[in-house]
Amino acid sequence: MKTVCVYCGSSDKMSGAYLNSARQMGAAIALRGLVLAYGAGCTGMMGAVADGALEAGGEVVGVIPEIFATGALMHTGLTRLEIVGSMHARKQRLVDISDAFIALPGGYGTFEELFEILTWAQIGLHHKPVGLLNNQQYFDPLISAIEHARVEGFMYAEHRSLFVCDEQPDGLLDRMEQYHYPQGMEKWLTREE
Repeated sequence: MKTVCVYCGSSDKMSGAYLNSARQMGAAIALRGLVLAYGAGCTGMMGAVADGALEAGGEVVGVIPEIFATGALMHTGLTRLEIVGSMHARKQRLVDISDAFIALPGGYGTFEELFEILTWAQIGLHHKPVGLLNNQQYFDPLISAIEHARVEGFMYAEHRSLFVCDEQPDGLLDRMEQYHYPQGMEKWLTREE
């Protein structure tokens, strides 16, 4: 892993514990000599993760669509800032430059980005590690829903192995560094049992 993409919320309405965990995640990435790539926002979890990495001396690359490239929303202190034409272009660029993906707590946008990157792993478009920072057990209901989908037959057991989870930034990065794409994924595509 060299560049880690972080998906997270931009709302300013959550508790300070979440913002602190985002800052810690950014710092942990930087202190390992990794580059943080993210959506270039300056508010909420997005601003906190970037500030944490920058304060720890790290490199931060932001990719933002033109629609959000405003003084109120865009982080102006990044190592590198890329402005692209659309949300789709932003997501593709982040995938292209990243070796791993982390979801921090967030809303619709974070869930959408997380599930897209997991779906791409499921169908073999990438074999990169995906992690959930489960601060305050935020992702417990989501993990339960994923397990329910598996139990009900909508997913293979191997699909649960497409992501790792930890409550602490360093623990999560350790798990991601040890990640191996699960064996047997081809049966999803070939329909072989």
